[in-house]
Amino acid sequence: MRPVDLQIIGEELAIKWEDQTESYVRLETLRRACPCAGCRGEIDVMGQLHKGPEIALAPQSFQLTRISPVGGYAVQPVWGDGHSSGLFTFDYLRRIAAAQQGQGTGAAG
Repeated sequence: MRPVDLQIIGEELAIKWEDQTESYVRLETLRRACPCAGCRGEIDVMGQLHKGPEIALAPQSFQLTRISPVGGYAVQPVWGDGHSSGLFTFDYLRRIAAAQQGQGTGAAG
């Protein structure tokens, strides 16, 4: 499922999907779910997780300045603190939205 429209509305990312449903994801939730190696760590060939020091997040870390498409499979957010290495596949973005909705903090139509 692909998003057909993405809009930053206040502290949320509004996503309209191909099937005309809508999801709303809090920007803080999206940033904390960043899948990049710097945020999540990397697994080596032996299956061991290697992670750097915990990244301190400031208020601008949750300000989305831009979100750009990457090929036909992902989007790349650029955050107010300059962080931009996380690629969110459409499937991952949909799972984040669904998980947030399950917590009662988002909506899907």
